[in-house]
Parts: sequence; C-alpha cells; structure tokens
Amino acid sequence: MRRKILAGLAGVAAVVALAGPAAADTTGETIVTLTVDAAGGLSITVPATANIGHGVEGSTISGQLGPVTVLDQRGSLTPNWTVNVFSTDFTTGGGTSGETIPNINVLYWSGNPTATAGGGTFTPGQPNSGDQVIINVPRTAMSHTGGTGNNFATWNPTLVVNVPDGTVQGVYTGTVTHQVF
Repeated sequence: MRRKILAGLAGVAAVVALAGPAAADTTGETIVTLTVDAAGGLSITVPATANIGHGVEGSTISGQLGPVTVLDQRGSLTPNWTVNVFSTDFTTGGGTSGETIPNINVLYWSGNPTATAGGGTFTPGQPNSGDQVIINVPRTAMSHTGGTGNNFATWNPTLVVNVPDGTVQGVYTGTVTHQVF
C-alpha cells in the first residue's frame, strides 16, 4: 500500500512538472502615495520703524508706513487669510494727557496691493483715502479668499494722525500692529 501511495505521489509530481505555467497576468497595478508638504506657513513682515513726518498741535500728520507683506506658503486648498491692524496711543515724555495722542486719533488706509501672486481675490480693507478707519480697535487691512496653493500680497499703508489741541511738542512714539490669521 505504501508503494502505491508513493507511486501515486510520483505520478502527481510528474503531471505537475509537465503541465505548463498558469496563465500569466498581462497587467499589474501598484497603489502609490506621496505627500506634498507645505513649504512654510502663513507669515507677515512689516517695517521695523516708520517716521511719518511732523506737524503742530491741531494739525494732521500722515505718511506711508512702508511695505507690508503677507506670504502664504501653506499650500492650502483654501488659502484664505485676513490681516487686522490696530494702534496704541502715541506718547512722549511721561505720557501725561498733554503728552499723549490717543489711538482714537489714529487712522489707517491700506490702499490697493502693490504686488500679488497666486490665485484668488486680494481685497484691501481701505482702498482709498476716503475709506480710512480709526484703528483704536482691530480693523481689516487686507484679505485673501479663493484660489489654491501659495500666494502673497504687498501693500504700503498710510497712517493719519490727528494731533489734538493742547498736545506738547516732542517726538511721539506708538505701535501699529498688523496681525495675519
């Protein structure tokens, strides 16, 4: 009996050895993945300092701050962003009432972008001088909606400071903050 089983197995082996290969596949699929990383994030650059000029009490002093640039390197499907701007009071000396220009007297207008790149819509908060706003609270300076991928915008905003009567002479310093989100 053992011989018959061995002979049977040998016969099966011979048949398998003589049989041709199974039908070969003519195509093959590989699922491939890759990751596109963001080149960077969302950032803003502003001038470190600006001198907008001089005037006397009861006058208006205005001038451009210099270029403000938002760089969006998030590589986003929806690269929307908004820049808010606000100001502190301007003070000199000890910052007494005669040495303070309240931020309620500080106005801003963005103007139109001076340079842009990328898809979507770039919208200035205040395209013209007639649109200037008091920046004692955050106001929209510029925004971007739509498009895909990376983008950037640059603008050169104007600051307008109404110097109240009774303001003493001196060099006044305040801080204008641009914040992108």
